[in-house]
Amino acid sequence: MFTRTDDKITTTQASIFISSSVLGAGILTLPRSVVSAAKTPDVWLSILISGIIVILMAIVMAKLSQKFPDKTIFQYASNIAGKPLAFIISTLLLVYFIMIAGFELRVLAEVTMFFLLEGTPIWAIIIPFIWLSGYLLFGGINAIARLLQIIFPISVLVLIITYLLSLKIFDINQLRPFLGEGLLPVIHGLKSTVLIFSGFEITMFLIGHMQHPEQAIKAVVTGLGIPACIYLFTLIFVIGGLSVDAVLRSTWPTIDLLRSFEISGLFFERLEFPFLVIWTMQMFSNFTCYYYGASLGISQLIKVNIGPVILGLMPFIYLSAMIPQRSNDIFAVGDFIGWSSTVLFMIIPLPLYLIWLIRSKGLKQHV
Repeated sequence: MFTRTDDKITTTQASIFISSSVLGAGILTLPRSVVSAAKTPDVWLSILISGIIVILMAIVMAKLSQKFPDKTIFQYASNIAGKPLAFIISTLLLVYFIMIAGFELRVLAEVTMFFLLEGTPIWAIIIPFIWLSGYLLFGGINAIARLLQIIFPISVLVLIITYLLSLKIFDINQLRPFLGEGLLPVIHGLKSTVLIFSGFEITMFLIGHMQHPEQAIKAVVTGLGIPACIYLFTLIFVIGGLSVDAVLRSTWPTIDLLRSFEISGLFFERLEFPFLVIWTMQMFSNFTCYYYGASLGISQLIKVNIGPVILGLMPFIYLSAMIPQRSNDIFAVGDFIGWSSTVLFMIIPLPLYLIWLIRSKGLKQHV
């Protein structure tokens, strides 16, 4: 049964799994949301700071999960906090996973419809992706990890190439003056930059699937360090290529950067098309990570096979993806999910870890 954690993945696969869960629609929406909050070119400093904060938060999650090898948060929460409280915690986490899965799927569909399949009904894009992801989930976490190992390096390589090619319009003066308005705008930017790391909570169920859980810290630091660097370069290249004012006026600034120049002599003179094709696969990977997390959590919480859960979740994910009506609604949902991520960390892993420390020390003193 897939509800157990005897389906193991390597440390490298765990790192890619974590990176794929974080690296998705944020690439397309990050520059606009962060620059809107800070309104200065110094927002790349916000990414650096928030990346460090998130990695430290994830290390706490990893250390907690290491205390219960071969178990996920849905299984070991009751050992720490008791069954009633564990049920509430697990339910909050499951609702969060379903919401973020729907959000990532909706952004995927919006970008596909607007840039690649103009005129296609949005439901005709969303439903096939749900079916395809559900089919993949029946193969277990190993099947998902192997697919991510294929898609993730390709996505990162294409992203790096497109950024390097955009150097022809890059202007370092767009990033100056350095700290021209002080540190306050950088601090304002933190609230948006922390939010783009939403989804790293999968650490709390992923470590239970690792072949070597003692290497969980390494997997977490690598898995979050890669997206942090990618987000950092995204901000630098987008602002340097477009300017702060242009980013504020754009809905999808990263795509607008790629549409701002042409490379003659290549098979694709305009790079947004190949980039979007590849990044659609990355956003699909991102969505699949959350779909699996929600399916696994429900199956372990109510102790049933994961198969019926995967099928039963399909309409709920579809409804979650269809809730936003306009682009502004989608961004509002994204902000809400980001704040939910911060709140969930404050009320789940950190308190659980403190409770575990207190109880373990109490047991040692008793002995």
